[in-house]
Amino acid sequence: MKVAKWEYKRNMKNKSFIISLFLTPLLFLVFFNLPLLFDNDEAEEAGPQIHIYDELGVWSELKNQLPEEQTENWQEIDAFKSEEEIIQELENEENTAYIMLTEDVLKSGSVHVYMSKDLNENAVFQANILEHPLLAQKLADMGLTSEQAQIAASGITFEPVTPESASQTQASENEGQSQEELLERVVPVAFAGVILFSILITGMMIFQSASQEKKEKVAEIVLSSLTPEELMQGKIYGYFALGITQVAAWMVLILPFLAWRVDIPFLEYLLVPELFLLIFIAIAGYLLFASIFVSIGATVEDMNSTSNFQGMLFMLPFLPAIFIGPIMSDPSGIIAQVGTYFPITTPGVLLVRLAMLEEWPWIEIIIAIAILIVSIWVFMKLAGKIFKTGILMYGKDATPKEIWKWIRQ
Repeated sequence: MKVAKWEYKRNMKNKSFIISLFLTPLLFLVFFNLPLLFDNDEAEEAGPQIHIYDELGVWSELKNQLPEEQTENWQEIDAFKSEEEIIQELENEENTAYIMLTEDVLKSGSVHVYMSKDLNENAVFQANILEHPLLAQKLADMGLTSEQAQIAASGITFEPVTPESASQTQASENEGQSQEELLERVVPVAFAGVILFSILITGMMIFQSASQEKKEKVAEIVLSSLTPEELMQGKIYGYFALGITQVAAWMVLILPFLAWRVDIPFLEYLLVPELFLLIFIAIAGYLLFASIFVSIGATVEDMNSTSNFQGMLFMLPFLPAIFIGPIMSDPSGIIAQVGTYFPITTPGVLLVRLAMLEEWPWIEIIIAIAILIVSIWVFMKLAGKIFKTGILMYGKDATPKEIWKWIRQ
């Protein structure tokens, strides 16, 4: 644990890590809002400011039935204004309209919408929401009950229905339900995916850390008071804590923004019992790859001479991308199952499949997790043997033949 604390504190004091810790979510927020910077129709989207005088009580009742975003640009005024007063005020105003609902409106059957010069007929279109309530009020004044007036005001509409349109209607009804079910599956899986990605990125730093300490002969000093296994495990746990810190910082900055900008209850979908299993898969994936990175890093002294090899090694966690196409088309197919049971691809493939499947194949999940746990134990044992010898070998990089010899010891 001493090594883990040292690695954590050392990196948390690193300016590059601190900058990347906050720069990544800030870049996400910038690119998320980038389209808004090119939006020149803000005033038009917001709609005109409509002032309404209502002595009939129609608007007072209607606004309680409409969503808030549809009425936020409407403002009820208490005093009646004559046409001359309104025209005079509109001479000096923009994006403004006035509507006077009086008894004369019911008698004449016409509502005047007074608009400023910069508005078009869209303001009149917005005022059409008053049509049915005014018609119902007019019928009620003629002696009909409120229910009869509402029925008469609703009118009769004719809608064509074909077999195709009927199936489309049913599909659209099911689409709303399927979207909600999809979010219930995708949100917790996406969160686990972010955890896996973040701790893998920091886990790749283990490779550089082990190689640098080997080159600078720091490990020789450290191993005078620790065993190689304790040093290796300390590095793995320390960088794991860094990854979790990174995820926490991202969530603190991004989740409140998404809750404000996107009308989706993320926390409701996120805080589900399945989340614990998904996080376990992500952590298991980190432990698997961390053991590979730390062991191989201990065999490399000159990182510049092995840049191509590093690239290939760091691509291992992203190997599941090969299976994305077949998994998306058939999450229960043979390719998806092979990817689930192959330890290197198990974490990524399993998370993608669980996001796609409506019913989780628990037998396959249990087998995959069992394979993953056994693989972690095996890789940790092998990594310990490689790290024990490789970290103390100076002057050259270890060859595959030498690594194989260390494993067999």
